[in-house]
Amino acid sequence: MRSFARIAATTTFVAAMAISLSACGGGKERVAQIAPGTIKQIGVNSYLWRAALDTLSFMPLVQSDSNGGVIVTDWYANPASPADRMKLTVTILDQDLRADAVRVAALRQVQQNGQWVDAPVQAATVQKLEDIILTKARDLRRTSAQ
Repeated sequence: MRSFARIAATTTFVAAMAISLSACGGGKERVAQIAPGTIKQIGVNSYLWRAALDTLSFMPLVQSDSNGGVIVTDWYANPASPADRMKLTVTILDQDLRADAVRVAALRQVQQNGQWVDAPVQAATVQKLEDIILTKARDLRRTSAQ
């Protein structure tokens, strides 16, 4: 019974201290102002992160790490050309919304004689994906600022 009384007294004391300290704010609340391009609730820029996930939403995901800023897809074959498949890795490199804050790496394979064989990826494909992600991120920032 003594330990219960001690716990109750300690809890009451902590609660009283918390209530009394909450009144020490000086009467004014401080509101943090964050520039729209640097809003982050995760480890990387949230606009770039959401835009990358939206852009890759048609592909199956293997890994997505919002703190590290890495998205890895599984192999995806377009139903229009099932003998050609791609696998993507998107890395968000910064907490700011900048053009050099997103990198896309792509692997491509084609089917030859029943085997998947590595094939080159056109540089324009990777650049186009980066541009799509950046454009979507900028649109997200614009709409959230309104």
